[in-house]
Amino acid sequence: MSISNLPLMKAIGAKVDYLDRRQQVIAQNMANADTPGYQSKDLTKVDFGAVLKNVTNTHHISLAKTNAAHISTSDVASAREKKDKLTYEVAPDTNGVILEEQAVKASQIRMDYNLMLNISAKQSAMYRTALGLQG
Repeated sequence: MSISNLPLMKAIGAKVDYLDRRQQVIAQNMANADTPGYQSKDLTKVDFGAVLKNVTNTHHISLAKTNAAHISTSDVASAREKKDKLTYEVAPDTNGVILEEQAVKASQIRMDYNLMLNISAKQSAMYRTALGLQG
């Protein structure tokens, strides 16, 4: 059995593929920052709710109250979804690319990629340790 067939490694590979494609899109946005009429693009984010529904067959997950002193979920105010501020800045040439936003996205992609790389390295090191291998 290859280590690349393990579920965690497959998930890491899928995330790295997503990050690679997203980096290409962000780089294209930055390259077209001076192109009249060009609007920035981005990949859609993975919908955690849909993934959760596929795993649990429902969107509802209840918390277990194992002690009478625990706070019940009805006592907690409902959480409100935080919405990102929409950017309406458009250059005079009707170009919708804001380089600062694209740079932030590129930086986030780099951090996510480094995280996947570190998780992969730690996972591989754990398997080598379990097998009694050095290095």
